[in-house]
Amino acid sequence: MRILVVDDEKELAEQIRQALEEQRYSAEIAYDGEEALNRLFDAPFDLVILDIMLPVRDGLSVLKEMRAAGIKTPVLMLTARDSTVDKISGLDLGADDYLTKPFYTDELMARVRALFRRSGNQTDNIIQAGGLKLDTVSREVTMNGALIELTAREFSILEFLLYNKNRAVSRFSLAEHVWGDDFDPFSMSNYIDVHMKNLRRKLGDSAQGSVIRTIRGMGYIIRDEQE
Repeated sequence: MRILVVDDEKELAEQIRQALEEQRYSAEIAYDGEEALNRLFDAPFDLVILDIMLPVRDGLSVLKEMRAAGIKTPVLMLTARDSTVDKISGLDLGADDYLTKPFYTDELMARVRALFRRSGNQTDNIIQAGGLKLDTVSREVTMNGALIELTAREFSILEFLLYNKNRAVSRFSLAEHVWGDDFDPFSMSNYIDVHMKNLRRKLGDSAQGSVIRTIRGMGYIIRDEQE
């Protein structure tokens, strides 16, 4: 899942990014409201962690413009002010939840997981295809009951493919989701191949059976009925 962290406190923003990536989320940072809007209009995100007090454009202004443009991405608002007015304003503009600074990382992660469960009316945090199961809350992956250890990038790749199971996913869409603006198609194309090779090896893909199938000239697909 791809998350945008919007906070002008660079040390805090980096701490949040690291905490998210430790839980195998893909995270990017914007340090002001204008940069946040540019990123949101440029590529899709699965969640936005948005501070209210921002330079250039404040968080409430960003949220208002997001919703006016039809961007329904879940938003977790952050505020250093324990003000009921800020919380009500954010919720009225379309925020999905709020968290007052300072906060514990565990609480932030719990809010993130809860928002992912609520988005799309999800009632089950397990995504599966055949014997492959991925838990979006515990971040665990199992194949026929056996636990598989994945890196954060590998987890993001597999999660995206499973969310789109039975549909072909292009290499570009996959790269955009996992690496975001950091991906350079000219110099980093082999990154996908390397991560995909390692992921397939861990899933036990072979000539006799394949979880992730390559579609020539298109990309990849995971089907409910695996070969």
